[in-house]
Amino acid sequence: MKSGLDVDAVARISYVLTAIDSDFPCQGFTKDALAGLEDLELKQRVDHLIIVLAQYLPKDFTETVNILLQIKQHWNWGDEKDSLSGFAAWPLIDYVAVYGLNQPKLALKVLKTLTPLFSAEFAIRPFIERHFEITYQSLLAWTQHSDEHVRRLASEGIRPRLPWGKKLSRFCDNPDVIFPILEQLKDDSSLYVRKSVANNLNDIAKDHPEKVIEICQRWMIDASQGRQWLVQRALRSLVKSGRPEVFPLLGYTSKPQLNIAVFELAERSITLGQHINLCTILLSKSSEIQTLVLDYKIHHVKANGLTTSKVFKWKNITLQPQQSLSLSKSHPFKSITTRKYYSGNHTIELLINGIAYSEAQFHLLLGD
Repeated sequence: MKSGLDVDAVARISYVLTAIDSDFPCQGFTKDALAGLEDLELKQRVDHLIIVLAQYLPKDFTETVNILLQIKQHWNWGDEKDSLSGFAAWPLIDYVAVYGLNQPKLALKVLKTLTPLFSAEFAIRPFIERHFEITYQSLLAWTQHSDEHVRRLASEGIRPRLPWGKKLSRFCDNPDVIFPILEQLKDDSSLYVRKSVANNLNDIAKDHPEKVIEICQRWMIDASQGRQWLVQRALRSLVKSGRPEVFPLLGYTSKPQLNIAVFELAERSITLGQHINLCTILLSKSSEIQTLVLDYKIHHVKANGLTTSKVFKWKNITLQPQQSLSLSKSHPFKSITTRKYYSGNHTIELLINGIAYSEAQFHLLLGD
């Protein structure tokens, strides 16, 4: 993605600043902006261009604001099919977070104006940390804005665990102030905004699953199709972790009635690099159709002999009344960079709609 901040991006920045001020020294700016740019990674390019911008924009931020507020009307939007065309605005927006941090009211006005060019979700986070009350009141007001980009910023900017953004630890500890913003946006007409709300809840669920479950339970009452989609996306991490409370919210059977006739492993011992094969037979005890999510949880042995668990997806099924269903699954045990394996007895649990029904063990050998 660093190609989004290359020669063309520098030219676009130079073009817009020259369109605003015909005396802008575009040649000098371009030369300094391109110096060493090719050797930098994406975020380094953003930081480099911010430094260069500071050399060419007025030292007084109040003067710079007058320039920044005109950028949108002169902006070269580029090819709409180019997903990276908006990256050129990133340094201009993040410039505000560096040089406008001591003037939050002016800076927030600029961020609201420029966020349609490239989301100001990163730039607004220092203001949330340094000037919370002023920024929070702006975020609340922006939930009613006519521009979907501004409404989305109200949610995306305050996400506790925004990818690429600085973690907002205070909201990881207590997310309650986020919820009034999300309440205003949960039925937004824009999918772009609702997706941000769902991602925000998914962030919060990593630290406060009970709060997110309670909100989603309430939101599902007489929920529109759009809100149902939002809730499903918001709960994806909790589904993956196997929280039983979330499955009824997604339309799955709340209290499955079945027997596990068989849950076994084809191998009692495997060597790292091989597969373990799971087999189960489900017997429905219900006179009604049941919708089920089959997962399995592997308890991996750690270096100290204790275990750490991870849930893996198996299959979503519809079990007919009194039906018997046989299923099998092969799971690879191979070296990966994100997990270190240790020899020992490993346990696999069969999960149905987040509830553990049966378990089996095997021994893992590391080989030579």
